[in-house]
Amino acid sequence: MKNTLKYFVLSALFFVSAISLSAQFLSLTEQSRYYADRYKMLCADDKITDNFGNGFEALYGTRNMRPILHGVAYRGGANNFYHENNKRDNHNPLPQDGLTNLCLEGFTDAVYLYSTNFKDAPKSIDTAKKHLEYLQISGNSRKEIKDIMGMVYKVIMREIKGPLYFHCWNGWHQSGYVSASILKQFCSYSDDEAYAYWLRNTDGVNKGYESVKSKVKSFKPFDEYKIPKEIQEEICPCQKRK
Repeated sequence: MKNTLKYFVLSALFFVSAISLSAQFLSLTEQSRYYADRYKMLCADDKITDNFGNGFEALYGTRNMRPILHGVAYRGGANNFYHENNKRDNHNPLPQDGLTNLCLEGFTDAVYLYSTNFKDAPKSIDTAKKHLEYLQISGNSRKEIKDIMGMVYKVIMREIKGPLYFHCWNGWHQSGYVSASILKQFCSYSDDEAYAYWLRNTDGVNKGYESVKSKVKSFKPFDEYKIPKEIQEEICPCQKRK
């Protein structure tokens, strides 16, 4: 009897543990509020890590990291040039510790928005019984930006369980374009609001870049990925929107 009870308890604990690993949060609301509270950055312009990769130590390896949708999607750069221990050229994907830290934070996917040197980067990370996929999608074509919106939508619909990190080199231009498009798709930003958001979050480095600016203004949301107002209110960050 005691052995049977012990087996039942252990089985129950294993089952609960398996659930917690495969679905850390039971709802989108729980996930959104957890990350908003953890990072204490409620607005889309707020930085979780700064230009030197400092700020939130558990996310070292990122740069200029900001929320896009709470608990769903984040943006930023890769901390290479300013890295304390592994300095390298800025034109590179995320360093190893950046990927590992995102994985430990519960992120499911990281997406490199350029292709430079991606072939030499690890394509997945497994640590502390968590898993992260590292993908390369630029988002420049209508198909690729739709793929990105589909990934975000899957997180919102709980088909993907953890947040996404979209990054370029500095966390300014390409990640700004993708983020502005996500905000237009899921938070009903107008063309002007999205463009103003892009400009503000380049940290003043916005002379030129006409192609990126044009993409920010011209992105049109996909009907199949629209979400109701109540979900928008849960995940969309506060924003100046002007």
